[in-house]
Amino acid sequence: GSGAGLPIIPCLIARPDITATLIESSQKKSVFLREAMNQLGISKRATIIARPFEEAGVSVTSHVTCRALDEFMNKVPTLLEWAPPMSTLLLFGGETLRQKLEAAQVTYTEFLIPLSERRFIFEVKQRMSDML
Repeated sequence: GSGAGLPIIPCLIARPDITATLIESSQKKSVFLREAMNQLGISKRATIIARPFEEAGVSVTSHVTCRALDEFMNKVPTLLEWAPPMSTLLLFGGETLRQKLEAAQVTYTEFLIPLSERRFIFEVKQRMSDML
């Protein structure tokens, strides 16, 4: 879910060259996101899909980010399958997420979050061979 639009709304403000698709299953949050982006003048560069990611279909995108999905760890395999080929996933997590990625047999790079001992950003680069 897109939550309150973090980090994508600040990214759209800072980077006028990018566009985004926000997937948010909560209708209430979807309305908030539309209004916030209208007020900020960035709504033409973002599409909001008001349904769970499993029902959203796959769009052409280079990066997929995730935060605060309900039951996130249970949905990691589905998310990996759903993400477009040749995309990069940026996932926030710790040891449990590492174990899920290893069980899925995907290649990833982990980056320790500054001032943290156990929290990482996991970069998973999808390849065509991962889809076969």
